[in-house]
Order: sequence, then C-alpha cells, then structure tokens
Amino acid sequence: MAITQTTDTSELISKVRKIEIKTRGLSEQIFSGDYHSAFKGRGMAFSEVREYTPGDDVRTIDWNVTARSGQAHIKIFEEERELTMMILADISGSGEFGTRKQLKSELVAELTALLSFSAMKNNDKIGLLLFSDQIELYIPPKKGKKHILRLIREVLEHKPMSKGTDIAKALEFTLGVLKKRAIVFLMSDFISNNFEKEISIIGRRHDTVAIRITDPAEGILPNVGLLPIRNPETGTLGYIDTSSRKIRENYSQLSAAATEKLSKLFARKKIDSLQLTPGMDYVVPLHAFFKRRGARR
Repeated sequence: MAITQTTDTSELISKVRKIEIKTRGLSEQIFSGDYHSAFKGRGMAFSEVREYTPGDDVRTIDWNVTARSGQAHIKIFEEERELTMMILADISGSGEFGTRKQLKSELVAELTALLSFSAMKNNDKIGLLLFSDQIELYIPPKKGKKHILRLIREVLEHKPMSKGTDIAKALEFTLGVLKKRAIVFLMSDFISNNFEKEISIIGRRHDTVAIRITDPAEGILPNVGLLPIRNPETGTLGYIDTSSRKIRENYSQLSAAATEKLSKLFARKKIDSLQLTPGMDYVVPLHAFFKRRGARR
C-alpha cells in the first residue's frame, strides 16, 4: 500500500508540474495582459494630488488644496485592481470522457491553472468550487503560488462522491459565499437541468463567464452498428442502433438544439460564454475572447 501511495503521489506531482509549466508560461506571455484588460477593478480610488497642467480635466480640480496653496491642483484617481476570482469546476462523471487525447476533466484542470496564474499576476485572490450534483469541495479565495498549486492538485486528484450534475446547487452555494462582486468562471459541459434562475441571479451580481467543455463525439453518432452506451453520470447501460440514418440524424439534431438553447440562455442573461474542446488548442479562442471583452470596457 505504501508503494502505491508513493507512486500515486509522484504521478500527481508530475502532472501538476507539467500543467504549471505550460499554463504559467502562457499566462506570462499572453493572458495576464488580456486578463487585466478584460476584467474591471472595483472602482476608482484616490491616489494623490498634483499641480494642474494645461489639458487636465478641470472637473478633477481639488478646490480645497487650490485655495490653500494659491495654485490649481487636481486629484488623481487610479483603478482599484484587486479582484476576487471564483472558479466553479464541474467534476461529475461526464468529465471522464474524451476522444481527442484529453479528457474533459483534464482540460478543466489546465484552464483552472491558466486562469489562476493570470489572476495571480494581477495580485487577485482565487477560490475554487468543485461540484457534481452536490458540493464536493470549496476552497476560499486566497493569493499566492502555493495556493494555486493546491487548486490544481484538487482538480486533478479529487474523487467525486457523486457522478451527477447540479449546476443550480453550485450557483446557489457560490451566491452564499461571495459577499462582494467577483469574477466567476463556470466550467462544465452543462449537461444539467433547471439552472436558469440561479445563473440569472449570479450574472447580475457577479462578472460571470460560462466555459462549455464539449467533445466533438458527443454531438455525432458514428455508423458502427449496435453501439453500447453507458451514461457516465447514472451508470446505466443502453444500446443504440447507429446503422440507422434516422437515429443518427435525430441524435445530431437534438445535440444541436441543446447547444442553441444554451447559447440563447447565456445571451438572454447577458452572460459571456465560449466553448472549448479537449485535446484542441484553446489559446486562440481564449485569447480572442479576452480581447473582445477588453474592447468593450
């Protein structure tokens, strides 16, 4: 038993280290600047007073200092940059699926690291919520590299107590623990029902981003005859006759309809969203997403 634990620990450390090297490099080279421009601080805070120079906004003149000194002075304000980021990671059974050399759960771990290192560069706090159809683990927001490495380890190592998904419950919990406005990243495949009310509330209270993690195979049935399919969240086994063209078309149509319904929900609730695929390059779409947000500020 001791040998197994040692092996498991070394493998975990190796995985964490690989993710750290990859995502910290990306964060420093690309995403820290994008992150800074994409998410607003809490407001403007007074910084200092200096003498007025031609071209300064007269609305910023500090009349008290001007009266005392006999020369015009203005107030300088700076954006309060310190923010809190909360990452909500779906670790239900459907995360253990992937056909492109990477599981959905592994992509979630990489994104957790990338976002956390980007936030760290801005001296922000980062918290983590792991959920299935129950609250699996909550780590309150803190700063620092040691804290981030713990978050990565938990995403990689945590064994969920349940395989189902309840996004509404995760959002309700988050609303309860976040007392001040924060950045909320919700990462899931969104195979869950009845969370429209909760996502509407969190979208109003916090700067919320939904990242949908999907595998291409989930939307298309291959023609391979009678195909056994096990639901990773319920464990039930069923069979689908994929040789039937009608069944394959119906499956694709249902998948497309579910995607469209989710996209309309996010648009209606004014929640930014993007879709990423395990095993594919996420740098370009994530970079473009941050740029679009930054341009709207």
